[in-house]
Amino acid sequence: MSRILSAPQARRIAIAAQGLHRPRPAAPVNLGAVGRAFARLELIQIDSVNIVTRAQYLPIFSRLGPYAPELLDALAVQKPRRVVEYWAHEASLVRSDHFKDLVPWQQRSWPGSMKTIDDDGRVLAHRILQLLADGRARTSREAAAELGHEHIKDSNEWGWNWSAVKRALEALFAEGLISTEGRNGAFERRYTALQQVFPEAPAAGHDRRQGMERLLLAAAGAHGIGSVHCLADYFRLPLRESTAVLQELAAGGALETVRVAGLKDTFYLLPGTVIPRSSHARSLLGPFDSMVFNRRRLEKLFGFTYRLEIYTPAAKRVYGYYVLPFLLGESLVARVDLKAERATGRLLVRGAFAEPGAPGNTAAELAAELRLMARWLGLDEVVVSAHGNLAAALEFSLSSPESS
Repeated sequence: MSRILSAPQARRIAIAAQGLHRPRPAAPVNLGAVGRAFARLELIQIDSVNIVTRAQYLPIFSRLGPYAPELLDALAVQKPRRVVEYWAHEASLVRSDHFKDLVPWQQRSWPGSMKTIDDDGRVLAHRILQLLADGRARTSREAAAELGHEHIKDSNEWGWNWSAVKRALEALFAEGLISTEGRNGAFERRYTALQQVFPEAPAAGHDRRQGMERLLLAAAGAHGIGSVHCLADYFRLPLRESTAVLQELAAGGALETVRVAGLKDTFYLLPGTVIPRSSHARSLLGPFDSMVFNRRRLEKLFGFTYRLEIYTPAAKRVYGYYVLPFLLGESLVARVDLKAERATGRLLVRGAFAEPGAPGNTAAELAAELRLMARWLGLDEVVVSAHGNLAAALEFSLSSPESS
């Protein structure tokens, strides 16, 4: 019979697994610290939205505090390569060890695979492989220019209005036949030959099932505790196959099944998982942070309903365009709609909302976190609008002298 954990125990396990339960380090953050934080998460989702900063830079700040974003970029280009970009939980930076396990599951799941291009596209893909064989990374525009291909976009077919070269590059990337060497300032992938990233190409005939086992165990470690749904979702693996593999892993002792008081789901965790006695978390979490990947999990474990409203018409938004949950202790106690207004040097709080039962120090702690974020972003002040039930208290806290 599975043991039963309390909801607070489950929350503390989840927070600790994500590296959020301890106060941030006092020492300056170096490449090693960023690498260790990344390894703990297994992946970081990439997104082009830049209203605060690029999405991939926020998770490291949430865990380590102010750091140079270039350190994360460096992980994706240094050799030997420990971090690569590939499809996982959407487009993501992932530990390079996971690449060979992800490819068999992801190559047919994401838009742009080889099945989406015609014969002409396959000929073009072959030419691209020959072009990249010289070892130099290129954007799609650079590749098109060298191939004598006009960068004409065709809006009549699938591909987000991509050019023919971009489609072929994305097909090769989805199939795991080429890789990337970071992105440029315009957020464009810089494609490179697979051999530049993996000198020894992944072996043919890779065992998909064993790969799924490794990915699900990695997800269990990163999540701390999770249901089938959230563990499969971490790397976007198919639910049916994941269910069978998780059951086998539990039967073999590689995972433990537990129940959480008040919930019907079966949860999995790694044997020997330590339950922290407390959590000292104080972090703003980006909308694409792995701590908040699975909205269903947030509702069940934290009682926090969270939806990304970027694509919701402004008049229908409940909380705002780019809303960050605020984690304090072992609870998600508030959320803020933020925008970095770089031209004026201000971090705008366009809405601030406390959750029911939020502790009395929520505004003061959030104010301290917002000041820290503003300094990291190189902004001079935090400005709060009058929108939301926490706005007045937050503005008051920000107007008070900063404690030492």
